[in-house]
Amino acid sequence: MEHAVVENDPRIWSNTKKTAILFIISGASMFAGLAGNIQNPANAQIQQQLHASSGDISLSLSLFILVQGMFPVIWSAISEIKGRKLVYLLSIALFIIGSAIVAVSRTIGLVIGMRIVQAAGSSAVFAIGAATLADIYESHQRGTMMGVYYSAPLLGPSLGPIFGGALTQGFSWRAVFWFLVIWGGIIFLAFLFLFKDTFRKERSVTYQNVLNSRLREQQLSEAKDESRHISKSEVGGENQTTSKDIEAQRTVIPAPAIKDVKLSMADVNPFPAYFSIVSRKNNFAVLIASGLTFAFGFSIPYTCARTLSMYYDYDALKTGLVLLSYGVGCVAGSILGGRWSDRTLARLKAANGGVSFPEMRLESTKIAMLWLPPSVIGYAWVCQERVNIAAVCVMLFLAGFLSIWIYTSTLAYIVDANTGRSSMAVAANSSFRGLFAFVAAEIAVPLQDAIGDGGLYTLWACLMVVIECIILLVLYKGRDWREASVEREKQKLDAQ
Repeated sequence: MEHAVVENDPRIWSNTKKTAILFIISGASMFAGLAGNIQNPANAQIQQQLHASSGDISLSLSLFILVQGMFPVIWSAISEIKGRKLVYLLSIALFIIGSAIVAVSRTIGLVIGMRIVQAAGSSAVFAIGAATLADIYESHQRGTMMGVYYSAPLLGPSLGPIFGGALTQGFSWRAVFWFLVIWGGIIFLAFLFLFKDTFRKERSVTYQNVLNSRLREQQLSEAKDESRHISKSEVGGENQTTSKDIEAQRTVIPAPAIKDVKLSMADVNPFPAYFSIVSRKNNFAVLIASGLTFAFGFSIPYTCARTLSMYYDYDALKTGLVLLSYGVGCVAGSILGGRWSDRTLARLKAANGGVSFPEMRLESTKIAMLWLPPSVIGYAWVCQERVNIAAVCVMLFLAGFLSIWIYTSTLAYIVDANTGRSSMAVAANSSFRGLFAFVAAEIAVPLQDAIGDGGLYTLWACLMVVIECIILLVLYKGRDWREASVEREKQKLDAQ
Protein backbone atom coordinates (compact mmCIF):
# COMPACT_ATOMS: atom_id res chain seq x y z
CA MET A 1 0.00 0.00 0.00
CA GLU A 2 2.92 2.34 0.71
CA HIS A 3 3.86 2.25 -2.98
CA ALA A 4 0.43 1.72 -4.55
CA VAL A 5 0.12 3.24 -8.01
CA VAL A 6 -1.92 6.45 -7.82
CA GLU A 7 -2.97 9.16 -10.20
CA ASN A 8 -0.79 12.29 -10.09
CA ASP A 9 1.53 10.72 -7.51
CA PRO A 10 2.62 13.44 -5.01
CA ARG A 11 5.94 11.66 -4.51
CA ILE A 12 7.00 12.43 -8.07
CA TRP A 13 6.05 16.09 -7.88
CA SER A 14 8.87 18.58 -8.46
CA ASN A 15 11.13 19.56 -5.58
CA THR A 16 9.85 23.14 -5.91
CA LYS A 17 6.26 22.02 -5.36
CA LYS A 18 7.23 19.82 -2.43
CA THR A 19 9.27 22.61 -0.85
CA ALA A 20 6.32 25.00 -1.18
CA ILE A 21 4.08 22.49 0.64
CA LEU A 22 6.73 22.01 3.33
CA PHE A 23 6.97 25.81 3.75
CA ILE A 24 3.18 26.25 4.05
CA ILE A 25 2.63 23.51 6.64
CA SER A 26 5.69 24.70 8.58
CA GLY A 27 4.18 28.19 8.72
CA ALA A 28 0.93 26.70 9.99
CA SER A 29 2.71 24.61 12.60
CA MET A 30 4.66 27.67 13.76
CA PHE A 31 1.51 29.62 14.69
CA ALA A 32 0.15 26.46 16.33
CA GLY A 33 3.30 26.36 18.46
CA LEU A 34 3.21 30.10 19.15
CA ALA A 35 -0.41 30.06 20.26
CA GLY A 36 0.37 28.01 23.34
CA ASN A 37 3.09 30.35 24.64
CA ILE A 38 2.41 33.81 23.27
CA GLN A 39 -0.16 34.53 26.01
CA ASN A 40 2.34 34.17 28.88
CA PRO A 41 3.70 37.76 28.93
CA ALA A 42 0.13 39.09 28.81
CA ASN A 43 -1.17 37.01 31.73
CA ALA A 44 -0.74 39.74 34.35
CA GLN A 45 -2.61 42.28 32.22
CA ILE A 46 -5.40 39.79 31.40
CA GLN A 47 -5.76 38.92 35.08
CA GLN A 48 -6.00 42.60 36.04
CA GLN A 49 -8.38 43.78 33.31
CA LEU A 50 -10.73 40.78 33.37
CA HIS A 51 -10.65 40.40 37.18
CA ALA A 52 -9.42 36.82 36.88
CA SER A 53 -7.59 34.62 39.37
CA SER A 54 -4.24 32.96 38.83
CA GLY A 55 -6.12 29.66 38.70
CA ASP A 56 -8.20 30.95 35.78
CA ILE A 57 -5.04 31.91 33.89
CA SER A 58 -3.45 28.53 34.60
CA LEU A 59 -6.60 26.77 33.42
CA SER A 60 -6.58 28.68 30.13
CA LEU A 61 -3.03 27.45 29.46
CA SER A 62 -3.35 23.83 30.58
CA LEU A 63 -6.70 23.26 28.82
CA PHE A 64 -5.22 24.72 25.64
CA ILE A 65 -2.37 22.20 25.53
CA LEU A 66 -4.69 19.31 26.50
CA VAL A 67 -7.24 20.02 23.75
CA GLN A 68 -4.48 20.73 21.23
CA GLY A 69 -3.12 17.28 21.96
CA MET A 70 -6.42 15.38 21.94
CA PHE A 71 -8.34 16.93 19.05
CA PRO A 72 -6.01 15.80 16.21
CA VAL A 73 -7.58 12.33 16.46
CA ILE A 74 -10.81 13.83 15.05
CA TRP A 75 -9.06 15.86 12.34
CA SER A 76 -6.97 12.86 11.32
CA ALA A 77 -9.98 10.61 10.80
CA ILE A 78 -11.72 13.25 8.68
CA SER A 79 -8.58 13.81 6.59
CA GLU A 80 -8.39 10.08 5.78
CA ILE A 81 -11.83 10.31 4.13
CA LYS A 82 -12.14 13.89 2.87
CA GLY A 83 -8.48 14.68 2.20
CA ARG A 84 -5.94 17.02 3.77
CA LYS A 85 -6.87 20.38 2.23
CA LEU A 86 -10.43 20.53 3.56
CA VAL A 87 -9.23 19.78 7.09
CA TYR A 88 -6.53 22.44 6.91
CA LEU A 89 -9.04 25.08 5.78
CA LEU A 90 -11.70 24.15 8.36
CA SER A 91 -9.26 23.97 11.25
CA ILE A 92 -7.49 27.25 10.45
CA ALA A 93 -10.85 29.01 10.04
CA LEU A 94 -11.79 27.73 13.51
CA PHE A 95 -8.49 29.01 14.89
CA ILE A 96 -9.06 32.47 13.37
CA ILE A 97 -12.58 32.68 14.82
CA GLY A 98 -11.38 31.62 18.28
CA SER A 99 -8.50 34.13 18.21
CA ALA A 100 -10.76 37.00 17.14
CA ILE A 101 -13.31 36.31 19.90
CA VAL A 102 -10.55 36.10 22.54
CA ALA A 103 -9.28 39.49 21.33
CA VAL A 104 -12.66 41.14 22.04
CA SER A 105 -13.57 39.14 25.18
CA ARG A 106 -14.79 40.95 28.29
CA THR A 107 -14.85 37.97 30.66
CA ILE A 108 -12.25 35.35 31.58
CA GLY A 109 -14.82 32.57 31.00
CA LEU A 110 -15.12 33.55 27.35
CA VAL A 111 -11.34 33.72 27.05
CA ILE A 112 -10.99 30.16 28.42
CA GLY A 113 -13.76 28.88 26.14
CA MET A 114 -12.31 30.47 23.02
CA ARG A 115 -8.79 29.34 23.90
CA ILE A 116 -10.22 25.81 23.72
CA VAL A 117 -11.63 26.63 20.26
CA GLN A 118 -8.21 28.02 19.29
CA ALA A 119 -6.55 24.82 20.48
CA ALA A 120 -8.94 22.64 18.47
CA GLY A 121 -8.31 24.72 15.35
CA SER A 122 -4.54 24.84 15.71
CA SER A 123 -4.23 21.11 16.42
CA ALA A 124 -4.90 19.74 12.93
CA VAL A 125 -1.53 20.68 11.50
CA PHE A 126 0.28 18.65 14.18
CA ALA A 127 -1.43 15.44 12.99
CA ILE A 128 -1.87 15.83 9.26
CA GLY A 129 1.24 17.96 8.75
CA ALA A 130 3.42 14.89 9.30
CA ALA A 131 0.97 12.81 7.24
CA THR A 132 1.25 15.32 4.40
CA LEU A 133 5.03 14.86 4.42
CA ALA A 134 4.49 11.09 4.33
CA ASP A 135 2.26 11.65 1.28
CA ILE A 136 4.96 13.47 -0.70
CA TYR A 137 8.27 12.00 0.52
CA GLU A 138 9.67 8.46 0.48
CA SER A 139 10.60 6.90 3.82
CA HIS A 140 14.36 7.49 3.36
CA GLN A 141 13.71 11.26 3.04
CA ARG A 142 11.26 11.70 5.89
CA GLY A 143 13.70 12.06 8.77
CA THR A 144 15.25 15.18 7.24
CA MET A 145 11.91 16.67 6.22
CA MET A 146 10.33 15.87 9.59
CA GLY A 147 13.23 17.70 11.19
CA VAL A 148 12.69 20.78 9.03
CA TYR A 149 8.92 20.69 9.53
CA TYR A 150 9.06 20.16 13.28
CA SER A 151 11.64 22.92 13.79
CA ALA A 152 8.91 25.52 13.11
CA PRO A 153 6.62 24.87 16.12
CA LEU A 154 9.69 24.43 18.31
CA LEU A 155 10.34 28.16 17.94
CA GLY A 156 7.05 28.78 19.75
CA PRO A 157 8.36 28.42 23.32
CA SER A 158 11.11 30.97 22.60
CA LEU A 159 9.54 33.37 20.08
CA GLY A 160 6.14 33.35 21.81
CA PRO A 161 7.32 35.29 24.89
CA ILE A 162 9.23 37.76 22.69
CA PHE A 163 6.26 38.50 20.42
CA GLY A 164 3.81 38.41 23.29
CA GLY A 165 5.94 40.71 25.45
CA ALA A 166 6.53 43.23 22.67
CA LEU A 167 2.87 43.35 21.61
CA THR A 168 1.60 43.57 25.20
CA GLN A 169 4.04 46.36 26.14
CA GLY A 170 3.53 48.25 22.86
CA PHE A 171 -0.27 47.93 22.64
CA SER A 172 -2.25 45.63 24.97
CA TRP A 173 -2.91 41.96 25.58
CA ARG A 174 -5.59 42.04 22.90
CA ALA A 175 -2.96 42.81 20.24
CA VAL A 176 -1.46 39.37 20.90
CA PHE A 177 -4.59 37.65 19.63
CA TRP A 178 -5.14 40.06 16.72
CA PHE A 179 -1.60 39.12 15.67
CA LEU A 180 -2.67 35.45 15.63
CA VAL A 181 -5.77 36.36 13.59
CA ILE A 182 -3.59 38.04 10.93
CA TRP A 183 -1.08 35.18 10.81
CA GLY A 184 -3.88 32.63 10.63
CA GLY A 185 -5.48 34.58 7.77
CA ILE A 186 -2.25 34.53 5.77
CA ILE A 187 -1.86 30.78 6.25
CA PHE A 188 -5.52 30.21 5.34
CA LEU A 189 -5.03 32.03 2.02
CA ALA A 190 -1.84 30.06 1.35
CA PHE A 191 -3.70 26.75 1.78
CA LEU A 192 -6.66 27.99 -0.26
CA PHE A 193 -4.68 29.14 -3.31
CA LEU A 194 -1.25 27.47 -3.19
CA PHE A 195 -1.77 24.06 -1.60
CA LYS A 196 -2.75 21.04 -3.68
CA ASP A 197 -4.20 18.09 -1.81
CA THR A 198 -1.65 15.29 -1.29
CA PHE A 199 -4.09 12.67 0.01
CA ARG A 200 -4.50 9.52 -2.12
CA LYS A 201 -7.15 7.06 -0.97
CA GLU A 202 -5.28 4.10 -2.48
CA ARG A 203 -2.55 4.59 0.15
CA SER A 204 -4.85 5.07 3.13
CA VAL A 205 -5.57 2.02 5.30
CA THR A 206 -8.43 3.90 6.99
CA TYR A 207 -10.12 4.75 3.70
CA GLN A 208 -9.66 1.24 2.31
CA ASN A 209 -11.07 -0.39 5.46
CA VAL A 210 -14.19 1.80 5.40
CA LEU A 211 -14.59 1.28 1.66
CA ASN A 212 -14.25 -2.49 1.96
CA SER A 213 -16.82 -2.54 4.74
CA ARG A 214 -19.28 -0.56 2.62
CA LEU A 215 -18.66 -2.79 -0.40
CA ARG A 216 -19.23 -5.96 1.65
CA GLU A 217 -22.53 -4.55 2.90
CA GLN A 218 -23.50 -3.64 -0.66
CA GLN A 219 -22.59 -7.08 -2.01
CA LEU A 220 -24.48 -8.85 0.78
CA SER A 221 -27.57 -6.74 0.12
CA GLU A 222 -27.41 -7.49 -3.62
CA ALA A 223 -26.98 -11.22 -2.92
CA LYS A 224 -30.07 -11.27 -0.66
CA ASP A 225 -32.13 -9.41 -3.27
CA GLU A 226 -31.03 -11.88 -5.95
CA SER A 227 -31.86 -14.81 -3.67
CA ARG A 228 -35.39 -13.54 -3.09
CA HIS A 229 -35.87 -12.92 -6.82
CA ILE A 230 -34.72 -16.41 -7.78
CA SER A 231 -36.85 -18.12 -5.15
CA LYS A 232 -39.95 -16.44 -6.57
CA SER A 233 -39.28 -16.96 -10.29
CA GLU A 234 -37.72 -20.41 -10.33
CA VAL A 235 -39.28 -23.18 -8.23
CA GLY A 236 -38.13 -26.79 -8.25
CA GLY A 237 -36.46 -28.79 -10.99
CA GLU A 238 -33.03 -28.32 -12.45
CA ASN A 239 -33.15 -24.54 -12.21
CA GLN A 240 -33.50 -24.39 -8.41
CA THR A 241 -30.64 -22.41 -6.87
CA THR A 242 -29.59 -22.60 -3.25
CA SER A 243 -28.32 -19.77 -1.14
CA LYS A 244 -24.96 -21.48 -1.08
CA ASP A 245 -24.82 -21.28 -4.90
CA ILE A 246 -25.61 -17.58 -4.78
CA GLU A 247 -22.82 -17.02 -2.28
CA ALA A 248 -20.41 -18.74 -4.64
CA GLN A 249 -21.63 -16.68 -7.60
CA ARG A 250 -21.30 -13.30 -5.83
CA THR A 251 -20.27 -10.68 -8.37
CA VAL A 252 -16.93 -8.96 -7.95
CA ILE A 253 -17.43 -5.22 -8.26
CA PRO A 254 -15.15 -3.81 -10.99
CA ALA A 255 -12.67 -1.00 -10.24
CA PRO A 256 -14.73 1.77 -11.94
CA ALA A 257 -17.67 0.90 -9.70
CA ILE A 258 -15.61 1.70 -6.61
CA LYS A 259 -15.84 5.37 -7.57
CA ASP A 260 -19.63 5.11 -7.26
CA VAL A 261 -19.32 4.31 -3.55
CA LYS A 262 -19.32 7.68 -1.79
CA LEU A 263 -18.06 7.74 1.78
CA SER A 264 -19.64 10.30 4.11
CA MET A 265 -18.76 11.85 7.45
CA ALA A 266 -20.92 9.17 9.07
CA ASP A 267 -18.27 6.65 8.06
CA VAL A 268 -15.63 8.47 10.09
CA ASN A 269 -15.12 6.83 13.45
CA PRO A 270 -11.60 7.65 14.63
CA PHE A 271 -11.58 5.42 17.69
CA PRO A 272 -11.16 1.95 16.10
CA ALA A 273 -8.16 3.21 14.10
CA TYR A 274 -6.80 5.02 17.17
CA PHE A 275 -7.06 1.97 19.43
CA SER A 276 -5.64 -0.22 16.68
CA ILE A 277 -2.50 1.92 16.69
CA VAL A 278 -2.23 2.22 20.47
CA SER A 279 -2.80 -1.53 20.94
CA ARG A 280 0.45 -2.37 19.13
CA LYS A 281 3.23 -2.84 21.68
CA ASN A 282 5.85 -1.03 19.61
CA ASN A 283 3.57 1.96 19.06
CA PHE A 284 2.46 2.19 22.69
CA ALA A 285 6.03 2.10 23.98
CA VAL A 286 7.25 4.80 21.58
CA LEU A 287 4.17 6.94 22.26
CA ILE A 288 4.96 6.86 26.00
CA ALA A 289 8.57 7.88 25.31
CA SER A 290 7.51 10.58 22.83
CA GLY A 291 4.85 11.99 25.18
CA LEU A 292 7.25 12.24 28.11
CA THR A 293 9.89 13.90 25.94
CA PHE A 294 7.39 16.49 24.77
CA ALA A 295 6.17 17.08 28.33
CA PHE A 296 9.76 17.84 29.34
CA GLY A 297 10.03 20.30 26.46
CA PHE A 298 6.81 22.01 27.55
CA SER A 299 7.79 22.15 31.22
CA ILE A 300 11.27 23.62 30.89
CA PRO A 301 10.41 27.03 29.33
CA TYR A 302 7.41 27.36 31.64
CA THR A 303 9.42 26.88 34.82
CA CYS A 304 12.47 28.72 33.46
CA ALA A 305 10.34 31.82 32.89
CA ARG A 306 9.31 31.75 36.58
CA THR A 307 12.93 31.31 37.70
CA LEU A 308 14.13 34.22 35.56
CA SER A 309 11.34 36.46 36.82
CA MET A 310 11.64 35.55 40.51
CA TYR A 311 15.40 35.22 40.98
CA TYR A 312 17.00 37.13 38.10
CA ASP A 313 14.40 39.94 38.02
CA TYR A 314 13.97 39.65 34.24
CA ASP A 315 11.00 41.22 32.44
CA ALA A 316 9.01 39.47 29.70
CA LEU A 317 11.28 40.58 26.86
CA LYS A 318 14.54 39.55 28.57
CA THR A 319 12.96 36.23 29.55
CA GLY A 320 12.01 35.63 25.93
CA LEU A 321 15.55 36.36 24.77
CA VAL A 322 16.99 33.84 27.25
CA LEU A 323 14.45 31.22 26.18
CA LEU A 324 15.52 31.83 22.60
CA SER A 325 18.62 29.74 23.38
CA TYR A 326 16.30 26.81 24.13
CA GLY A 327 14.37 27.39 20.89
CA VAL A 328 17.58 27.58 18.84
CA GLY A 329 18.76 24.32 20.42
CA CYS A 330 15.44 22.67 19.55
CA VAL A 331 15.57 23.84 15.93
CA ALA A 332 19.19 22.72 15.52
CA GLY A 333 18.45 19.36 17.13
CA SER A 334 15.38 18.85 14.95
CA ILE A 335 17.15 19.58 11.67
CA LEU A 336 20.46 17.83 12.43
CA GLY A 337 18.76 14.94 14.23
CA GLY A 338 16.47 14.41 11.25
CA ARG A 339 19.41 14.34 8.85
CA TRP A 340 21.32 11.93 11.07
CA SER A 341 18.22 9.74 11.30
CA ASP A 342 17.99 9.47 7.49
CA ARG A 343 21.72 8.86 7.20
CA THR A 344 21.59 6.09 9.81
CA LEU A 345 18.63 4.45 8.07
CA ALA A 346 20.46 4.54 4.71
CA ARG A 347 23.63 3.07 6.22
CA LEU A 348 21.83 0.21 7.97
CA LYS A 349 19.70 -0.48 4.90
CA ALA A 350 22.84 -0.84 2.77
CA ALA A 351 24.40 -3.15 5.35
CA ASN A 352 21.21 -5.26 5.35
CA GLY A 353 21.28 -5.96 1.61
CA GLY A 354 19.06 -3.06 0.61
CA VAL A 355 16.22 -4.06 2.97
CA SER A 356 15.10 -1.65 5.66
CA PHE A 357 12.58 -1.72 8.49
CA PRO A 358 11.32 1.20 10.65
CA GLU A 359 13.19 0.24 13.82
CA MET A 360 16.51 0.94 12.10
CA ARG A 361 15.76 4.65 12.42
CA LEU A 362 15.86 4.52 16.22
CA GLU A 363 19.55 3.59 16.09
CA SER A 364 20.21 7.30 15.44
CA THR A 365 19.02 8.24 18.94
CA LYS A 366 21.90 6.48 20.71
CA ILE A 367 24.37 9.33 20.25
CA ALA A 368 22.03 11.79 22.02
CA MET A 369 21.12 9.32 24.76
CA LEU A 370 24.61 9.52 26.23
CA TRP A 371 24.43 13.26 26.87
CA LEU A 372 20.78 14.09 27.54
CA PRO A 373 20.49 13.07 31.25
CA PRO A 374 23.75 14.87 32.22
CA SER A 375 22.56 17.99 30.36
CA VAL A 376 19.24 17.99 32.22
CA ILE A 377 21.02 17.59 35.56
CA GLY A 378 23.37 20.42 34.56
CA TYR A 379 20.39 22.67 33.83
CA ALA A 380 18.80 21.69 37.14
CA TRP A 381 21.70 22.84 39.25
CA VAL A 382 22.80 25.96 37.39
CA CYS A 383 19.24 27.21 37.97
CA GLN A 384 19.17 26.01 41.56
CA GLU A 385 22.46 27.76 42.39
CA ARG A 386 21.49 30.95 40.46
CA VAL A 387 24.76 31.02 38.51
CA ASN A 388 25.56 33.42 35.67
CA ILE A 389 22.85 33.61 33.02
CA ALA A 390 25.32 32.47 30.33
CA ALA A 391 25.48 29.02 31.95
CA VAL A 392 21.67 28.85 32.00
CA CYS A 393 21.59 29.66 28.26
CA VAL A 394 24.17 26.96 27.46
CA MET A 395 22.28 24.30 29.40
CA LEU A 396 18.96 25.36 27.86
CA PHE A 397 20.51 24.98 24.40
CA LEU A 398 21.88 21.51 25.17
CA ALA A 399 18.64 20.30 26.77
CA GLY A 400 16.63 21.47 23.74
CA PHE A 401 19.12 20.15 21.19
CA LEU A 402 19.43 16.64 22.66
CA SER A 403 15.78 16.07 23.61
CA ILE A 404 14.49 17.09 20.18
CA TRP A 405 17.19 15.04 18.45
CA ILE A 406 15.54 11.99 20.05
CA TYR A 407 11.97 13.24 19.56
CA THR A 408 12.43 13.78 15.81
CA SER A 409 13.52 10.16 15.29
CA THR A 410 10.64 8.79 17.35
CA LEU A 411 8.15 10.88 15.35
CA ALA A 412 9.62 9.64 12.05
CA TYR A 413 9.47 6.07 13.40
CA ILE A 414 5.78 6.41 14.29
CA VAL A 415 5.06 7.46 10.68
CA ASP A 416 7.22 4.72 9.12
CA ALA A 417 5.86 1.96 11.38
CA ASN A 418 2.23 2.73 10.51
CA THR A 419 2.13 2.67 6.74
CA GLY A 420 -1.18 3.83 5.28
CA ARG A 421 -2.42 5.45 8.48
CA SER A 422 0.30 7.96 9.23
CA SER A 423 -2.07 10.81 10.11
CA MET A 424 -3.85 8.72 12.77
CA ALA A 425 -0.49 7.54 14.13
CA VAL A 426 0.70 11.14 14.50
CA ALA A 427 -2.68 12.07 16.00
CA ALA A 428 -2.17 9.33 18.59
CA ASN A 429 1.25 10.83 19.28
CA SER A 430 -0.37 14.25 19.72
CA SER A 431 -2.89 12.86 22.21
CA PHE A 432 -0.14 11.30 24.32
CA ARG A 433 1.99 14.41 24.30
CA GLY A 434 -1.01 16.63 25.07
CA LEU A 435 -1.98 14.49 28.04
CA PHE A 436 1.57 14.32 29.42
CA ALA A 437 2.13 18.05 28.83
CA PHE A 438 -1.14 18.84 30.64
CA VAL A 439 0.01 16.84 33.67
CA ALA A 440 3.49 18.40 33.49
CA ALA A 441 2.00 21.92 33.41
CA GLU A 442 -0.23 21.20 36.41
CA ILE A 443 2.49 19.71 38.64
CA ALA A 444 5.51 21.79 37.52
CA VAL A 445 4.93 24.84 39.72
CA PRO A 446 4.04 22.93 42.93
CA LEU A 447 7.13 20.73 42.48
CA GLN A 448 9.32 23.72 41.63
CA ASP A 449 8.18 25.50 44.78
CA ALA A 450 8.60 22.38 46.92
CA ILE A 451 11.96 20.96 45.76
CA GLY A 452 13.38 23.71 43.57
CA ASP A 453 14.73 23.51 40.02
CA GLY A 454 17.49 21.19 41.24
CA GLY A 455 15.12 18.55 42.55
CA LEU A 456 12.53 18.94 39.76
CA TYR A 457 14.97 18.51 36.88
CA THR A 458 16.96 15.78 38.62
CA LEU A 459 13.67 13.87 38.57
CA TRP A 460 13.31 14.72 34.89
CA ALA A 461 16.85 13.42 34.26
CA CYS A 462 15.82 10.11 35.81
CA LEU A 463 12.75 10.05 33.56
CA MET A 464 15.03 10.67 30.57
CA VAL A 465 16.89 7.46 31.44
CA VAL A 466 13.57 5.59 31.54
CA ILE A 467 12.60 7.09 28.16
CA GLU A 468 15.89 5.99 26.65
CA CYS A 469 15.43 2.43 27.95
CA ILE A 470 11.97 2.31 26.37
CA ILE A 471 13.35 3.46 23.01
CA LEU A 472 16.14 0.88 23.17
CA LEU A 473 13.56 -1.81 23.94
CA VAL A 474 11.62 -0.85 20.80
CA LEU A 475 14.84 -0.72 18.79
CA TYR A 476 15.63 -4.36 19.61
CA LYS A 477 12.16 -5.88 20.12
CA GLY A 478 9.89 -3.56 18.14
CA ARG A 479 10.15 -5.38 14.83
CA ASP A 480 8.92 -8.66 16.32
CA TRP A 481 6.10 -6.88 18.15
CA ARG A 482 5.07 -4.97 15.03
CA GLU A 483 5.06 -8.00 12.72
CA ALA A 484 3.09 -10.05 15.25
CA SER A 485 0.50 -7.26 15.50
CA VAL A 486 0.21 -7.00 11.71
CA GLU A 487 -0.35 -10.76 11.48
CA ARG A 488 -3.05 -10.69 14.18
CA GLU A 489 -4.84 -7.81 12.44
CA LYS A 490 -4.66 -9.64 9.12
CA GLN A 491 -6.15 -12.81 10.61
CA LYS A 492 -8.92 -10.81 12.26
CA LEU A 493 -9.74 -9.07 8.96
CA ASP A 494 -9.78 -12.38 7.04
CA ALA A 495 -12.14 -13.88 9.61
CA GLN A 496 -14.74 -11.16 9.05
